[in-house]
Amino acid sequence: MAEDYYKTLGVSRSASQAEIQQAYRKLARKYHPDLNPDDPNAAKKFQEVQKAFEVLNDPQKRENYDRYGEAFEHMGAGGPGGARWTYSGGGGEDIDFSQLFGGAGGFGSMGGMGGFADLFEQLGRASSRRSRGARAERPSTRGGDIETELEIPFQTAVTGGETVVRLQRGDQVESLTVKIPAGIEDGKKIRLRGQGQPGFQGAPAGDLLIKVRVASHPYFQRQGENLVVRVPITLGEALAGAKVDVPTPYGPVSLKIPPGTSSGAKLRIREHGVSRKDGSRGDLLAEVQVVLPKNADESEQAWAQEFDRRHPMQPRENLRW
Repeated sequence: MAEDYYKTLGVSRSASQAEIQQAYRKLARKYHPDLNPDDPNAAKKFQEVQKAFEVLNDPQKRENYDRYGEAFEHMGAGGPGGARWTYSGGGGEDIDFSQLFGGAGGFGSMGGMGGFADLFEQLGRASSRRSRGARAERPSTRGGDIETELEIPFQTAVTGGETVVRLQRGDQVESLTVKIPAGIEDGKKIRLRGQGQPGFQGAPAGDLLIKVRVASHPYFQRQGENLVVRVPITLGEALAGAKVDVPTPYGPVSLKIPPGTSSGAKLRIREHGVSRKDGSRGDLLAEVQVVLPKNADESEQAWAQEFDRRHPMQPRENLRW
């Protein structure tokens, strides 16, 4: 039974070039011999997929295939006195069937079965040369790249580390350990060479491109190479000053709160921010937030109002729309 190239690739006869190429990439990954060392039928199936793709991906070959079927390579143009049938033997060599059959007039001059023997012998030699030439001329092709996304914790993006990414290869899920460089930003890509689609005819495999997504942090934010953290303090700490412990990516530090510090003030902790490629770091900016109790009694509220009268201020003087 003649092979149906469309059925081999699993596409309809009206499939676009993009659909044919997509189907081929999927099947090539599925049946590539290097990915199926224990499956004796994978290599045969891979060759069938390649053969079908070589025809359907070429517009001229596909048109001839749709017209004549699998025998399209043996069809030639008609000439005077009847059809001229030729077989392309590769390397520019054609076998003219009309000469073997004694011209367009019929089979009278074939000389019996000897004519058939000559025909089959020539066809065999041409087919052998054509196969060798196709193997020699078929270019090696680098495997395609694979793109995926990976979400990492905020802390890992700042200080670096390792994580695991899982890829679907055929029917198997493969786990790869990925090194995350310190200071990587959201949206950046990590390239793992040779971890993409396998190459053909001994060509190298493609690459794996991982687009990094950085998860948010409940308290820290990133501003370039600096970090910002909101540090709650009490009214007493704001008025009298204090020393408070502040967490950082590299361990806790003691931060001095100057007396009279207002909410929104930013105190700089040097070299406790985002790591750079050269090993240095940005800064950590501690944004102070004064937190007041919700259950202050009347006497405490009266004291606060008296405090305002003794220390008149215009905190909203420059507030504008």
